[in-house]
Amino acid sequence: LPVANKQGHPIRSYKVLTNMVSMALKQVSFTACSASHSRVAPSARGSQTFAVRPVVAGSQRHVRRSATLKFAPGKTASDFYGQTANFQTRNVCKKASVSGTITCSTADAKTVAVTGASGFVGSALVKHLSQQGYKVKVLARSASSRYSMPYTGVEIVQFRDWERAICGCSAVVNLAGEPISTRWTPGIKREIMDSRLRVTDRLAAAINACSEETRPAVFVSASALGFYGASETGSFDETSGPGNDYLAKVCIGWEKSAKAAQTSRTVILRLGIVLAKEGGALAKMLPIFQLGAGGPLGTGNQWFSWVHMDDVIGLIMEALTSTSMEGVYNATAPKPVRMNAMCKALGNAVARPSWLPVPEFALQAILGEGASVVLEGQQVLPKRTMESGYKHKYATIDQAVRAILK
Repeated sequence: LPVANKQGHPIRSYKVLTNMVSMALKQVSFTACSASHSRVAPSARGSQTFAVRPVVAGSQRHVRRSATLKFAPGKTASDFYGQTANFQTRNVCKKASVSGTITCSTADAKTVAVTGASGFVGSALVKHLSQQGYKVKVLARSASSRYSMPYTGVEIVQFRDWERAICGCSAVVNLAGEPISTRWTPGIKREIMDSRLRVTDRLAAAINACSEETRPAVFVSASALGFYGASETGSFDETSGPGNDYLAKVCIGWEKSAKAAQTSRTVILRLGIVLAKEGGALAKMLPIFQLGAGGPLGTGNQWFSWVHMDDVIGLIMEALTSTSMEGVYNATAPKPVRMNAMCKALGNAVARPSWLPVPEFALQAILGEGASVVLEGQQVLPKRTMESGYKHKYATIDQAVRAILK
């Protein structure tokens, strides 16, 4: 193209104009989208102030520059855009060449990915997160999973899409694992181990593959009290070493896989025997006790380190929101009891006797090696959990059982 017309007036070619615009854009530093839970999102450099739209659902949002906009005193971003601002943490904006469009990649502070969501604890967690206004991405383990959950803000993510779904979440909670209260065959034992390690390894790899801007800030992964091994006389807390039986080896591998995640914080919760009416040990025992045929399993002298479901959910929420929580915590009540005391509390709550014990040989005939889950136990104390400042809602077994059966 010519640089001047016949009258001598200069003509700027498209290429020259493009280069000028590109150079001008390079002189501007866009630092918008970095406000943490602020309703005002200005970013100033010299005499210019830039604003962007609030980040909404989704991992990316395009916004246009507002090159000389300044908020009037007392005004906020939501006043300017006519909608409620929802600025999230860890948002990073990148300029897209000449177009003047900025792409904001966000890690949404209210989106949590969950594995094991159809299980006993997982379903209770998803319900609570939904009620608290969180968006939940349920990570389904089976490629053919088609189950749905009747809560708002819940998305079912198929197995092949885990990596895509995890990037942009603020947190990941791992509760996946095959049940252990069953008859242990060699195949079942392999699946108990592999189901935990396989899922946790994949989660850690998916988290690590996310860019720094979209990587979840916290990874909460379940473990179990089986880490400590079984003992009728010992007492364990988070500083105690591992046992050497099968369940201890499962937990050791499980926790090792979780620690591979390169998040700002990794929290491992060693879950006790979770009590709730909807499932778990109590749901299996309750009908028998209501018939007046309840009693302790085995000798009744084994330790029963329990925890109410409300406190499990409370601890998970604490791990998600408290930046001081990191490492291993025992998710148990501060006052574990022996099996005899547990059965007495349950009998009192339903106003029925608890005098008929279930002999060891009967459980072993039904469960085989898996009977060790109910015939053996350990006294586990939540030392670090209490030192973190967490206040248990239910500290005694009588209080917990009465509340569940109320």
